Amino acid sequence: MDAKVEYVLRLGDTTLVLGQRLAEWLGHAPVLEEDIASANISLDLVGQARLWLTYAGALEGAGRDEDKLAYHRDQHEFRNFTLVELPDDDYAFTIVRRFLFDVWHCLALGALTRSKDTDIAAIAAKSKKEAEYHRRHSGDWLVRLGDGTGESHVRTQAALEALWRYTPEFFSADAIDRAMSESGEGFPAASLEEVWTEEVGVMLREATLTMPKPGQYVSEGKLGRHGEHLGHLLAEMQVLQRANPGAKW
Repeated sequence: MDAKVEYVLRLGDTTLVLGQRLAEWLGHAPVLEEDIASANISLDLVGQARLWLTYAGALEGAGRDEDKLAYHRDQHEFRNFTLVELPDDDYAFTIVRRFLFDVWHCLALGALTRSKDTDIAAIAAKSKKEAEYHRRHSGDWLVRLGDGTGESHVRTQAALEALWRYTPEFFSADAIDRAMSESGEGFPAASLEEVWTEEVGVMLREATLTMPKPGQYVSEGKLGRHGEHLGHLLAEMQVLQRANPGAKW
């Protein structure tokens, strides 16, 4: 598959899968305000995914639109970061996951607004406005939970420890990342790591949380290597379209 198609799919799949995970909180969030916030942020992410997947389909030229790409690909064909597919039943986990991703997402979209591909730049510019709100929201809740009660602090620190090992994937580069960076249509993956670490560190200190030590493990979700969790998520997300292919509402 063409490097640009793969690159755009990574952006679309990541926002789609995270949007689906957030949708699981509807009716289950700890307070009504957060129930509504989760719904809105989920819709934002799915809307961004539609833009990326529509463009990926156009680049591919194989007749697959956003729906075909979302609902009729198998687990190994998805290119999302592993971080976003992990299941959670604790709101601290959801907030920490979102915060770590949101900081990267804002930086990545900022870099992509300078892409030589005008379609990529336009989608990034539109998405960045929403991502900045998402970043403020998750950052506020990170501080509220980390510097809250003894229990909320412990649970938030535990979530941080569990999720931190998946963040190196943000900054790992393969042939696709390098090709897109060299063409000026993408950006060097590693170029965001220093500022991401600095921004995350500032908020962790405010939240009285301890930054975990870096590890050597690099997850490979963007290469299509996923665990069972994504399969379960896709089974639920895709069941209607798979059971009724081509159905119209």
